[in-house]
Amino acid sequence: MARSLNQVILMGNLTRDPELRQTPNGQSVVSFSLALNRSYKDASGEWKEATDYIDIVAWANLAERVAQYLSKGRRCLVQGRLQSRSWEQDGQKRSKVEVLANDVTFLDSRGGAGGDDNSGSDSTPGVEDKPKPSKSAKKDDVVIEDIGDEPINLDDIPF
Repeated sequence: MARSLNQVILMGNLTRDPELRQTPNGQSVVSFSLALNRSYKDASGEWKEATDYIDIVAWANLAERVAQYLSKGRRCLVQGRLQSRSWEQDGQKRSKVEVLANDVTFLDSRGGAGGDDNSGSDSTPGVEDKPKPSKSAKKDDVVIEDIGDEPINLDDIPF
């Protein structure tokens, strides 16, 4: 039998605060939704904007970290798999496809949504801020830093 592949990677903004719950046996589970923006050209050649909303579920320690560090509007990257489930509600069969998260990467700083916050805090727990290198660094000094969303000046590249 041939193997299948079920892997999803999504990056977007939370549409609401994560909802953390406990199962009867004490297992943590969190649910949240991501808004995924995209652009496309319509039949007349005009650019249009569209947003897709995807429900995400995470379990155990990951669920607790998501509930603690993410909130409405924050950006994150979710890696996981698609999962479908069905149930009966008010005599009607219902079904839903959602993403079961294996990993969630927080993309904004802790201070706010949108990633433009300069609070200096990293979004990953336990990671301290790195000092910026001084402008007087010699050419032979190796400096590794996270430049974030800043553009790269091609004149600064030595080759």
